[in-house]
Amino acid sequence: MFDCTSVPPHPVHHRDCGCAPPGRRALLGLAAAALGATALPRGAGAASGTYDAMLLNCIDPRFTTHGLFFMASQGMRDKYSQFVVAGGPIGAVHPRFAAWHAAFWENLAVSVQLHSITRVVALTHRDCGAAKIALGDAAVATRQAETLSHGEALRAFRAEAARRQPALAVTAGIMDLDGSVQPVA
Repeated sequence: MFDCTSVPPHPVHHRDCGCAPPGRRALLGLAAAALGATALPRGAGAASGTYDAMLLNCIDPRFTTHGLFFMASQGMRDKYSQFVVAGGPIGAVHPRFAAWHAAFWENLAVSVQLHSITRVVALTHRDCGAAKIALGDAAVATRQAETLSHGEALRAFRAEAARRQPALAVTAGIMDLDGSVQPVA
């Protein structure tokens, strides 16, 4: 199979490159799948089931795949729900983003109720624009300052989670640009 990502952009697509519009057979297959999905019983799937955790992380697309890999490395592939907001845990507790707080904490309460989660995985990341907005330039000017300020924010998140959902454990960390995570106690 030809992979169009391995060559420079090209003006002509072929059926196997993956970037051309779907053909008639693909569209018919999608239509059949959609019709089949309507035959499933209502209420099956997402509302049922027990999950291990909720992942709270940032909207930065540089970390989307890293977050998936991290959760899989923790044995939680397909065993967690996710809440994504600018700054992740910083966005859930910092006064600069107060308007977002209720949405996160209510969502967490629903995840506890529906999915019996027992843990929140709270990840901030290096080079975060929302952290810079909330914490200020000096708080993220150096790696050491960034580590300290993110650690403070993650401890504030942990304290707020303990106040609102005392039965939940909180795993906190700072994700680096390469996807590695520095745990924060």
